[in-house]
Amino acid sequence: MTQTKFDSKILSILEDKIQLIKTNENGGIYLVGPVNLPVNLFEETVNFQWYSWLNYDEITEDYNQIIEKLSSVNLAELQQSSVLTYGDFSYSDDAIIRMHSICHTGDIFGSKRCDCGFQLKQSMKNIVEHGTGALFYLANHEGRGIGLFSKAMAYILQENDYDTVEANEALGFVDDARNYSDAIHVLKALRSKPVTLMTNNPKKLEALKNAGLTVLKRVPLWGDRSEFNEKYLKTKINRSGHIEEEETFSKN
Repeated sequence: MTQTKFDSKILSILEDKIQLIKTNENGGIYLVGPVNLPVNLFEETVNFQWYSWLNYDEITEDYNQIIEKLSSVNLAELQQSSVLTYGDFSYSDDAIIRMHSICHTGDIFGSKRCDCGFQLKQSMKNIVEHGTGALFYLANHEGRGIGLFSKAMAYILQENDYDTVEANEALGFVDDARNYSDAIHVLKALRSKPVTLMTNNPKKLEALKNAGLTVLKRVPLWGDRSEFNEKYLKTKINRSGHIEEEETFSKN
């Protein structure tokens, strides 16, 4: 294939916005950004800085080659993750973060079967109120890593009295197949100082600590409990090991 030579102006604009994060000898992560992203958050416009990253099996700092290769691939058919930063994320002494797994039904459609949509918006609100932080949006985590189609099948099993864990395992999956290594590489590239983590999931906390990151504290993120997701939330605690906070299920 003949290599396309992109206009020097295009390259000069993009090369300062593309960062290579080497993960091993033969592969790495390309991080593009920041891009100014005004977001409608609870009827208020808030300016975040948006990055997207792509895990790639070739390492090169020839940006013409990178852009040319990517333009020949239908990236819309692949999942690429994002991170939204707010405030002086790289240098602030105190930053709060959320590792958020994509939930097509909860984040986009507002499904009440889970609490993901609530957690997404609430974590963004918490970041803004805190003054600096980042939301990592992990696009390959749908259905705890089983994918959207398999998640739909798991939902059908849940409608036939399987809980979340039982449904995933009945389809041949483990309860939770998610991996946070790429997000952690990106976090380390953007910030070297300690962070506060918003999560109910001790596996996320463990993943950051095992990667050598200093986590100052964990902030719980429960809410939007309803008749539609009560069993789901209790399964998170009783089967998946999520940390229950006092009062989480005390109200009727």
